[in-house]
Amino acid sequence: MRLLHNWNCPWAEGQLPRGGYQGEYSELVAASWLRAQGYKILRRRLRLGAGGEIDLICRKGDLLVFVEVKSAIHAESGRPARRVNQHKRTLLRRAAGLWLRRLGQNVPTRMDVVEVLLPPGMKPEVNHLPGAFSLTEPCFYS
Repeated sequence: MRLLHNWNCPWAEGQLPRGGYQGEYSELVAASWLRAQGYKILRRRLRLGAGGEIDLICRKGDLLVFVEVKSAIHAESGRPARRVNQHKRTLLRRAAGLWLRRLGQNVPTRMDVVEVLLPPGMKPEVNHLPGAFSLTEPCFYS
C-alpha cells in the first residue's frame, strides 16, 4: 500500500539530510502514518544492547507489531525493504524475543517493514509491508 504523507521533506532539492537525520525523520513519518491507520505506538527506537534494536513497537487491537523502518531519497537503487537482510532479521528477531520475554505473556505478533521514500522538497511516500517476515521463518526479501 503506497500513500503519500502530508509533510514535505525538510531538505531542498540537491541537498542531502545531515547524518542520522534521514533515519530519525523516516521513523517519525512512519509512526505518524501508522497512527493514522489505527496503530498505537508503544515504543520508538528501542535499543537492547547486543540484543538488537527495534524502530517501532505498535499495537493494533490484540496484535503486537514490531516495525523496521527503511528509507531512501529515491527508489532508483531498489526498494528500501531489500536492505532488511538476514543479519538484520536475526537482530530484529532477537530484540522482539527479548521484548516478549519482558512482557511475560503470549500475544499474537507480526514483523512489519515500513518503507519511506523521501524525495527532496516533496511529500514522503509510505509503503507498509505487513508480515514482511516472521519471528521464525526466512524473510520474503533476500
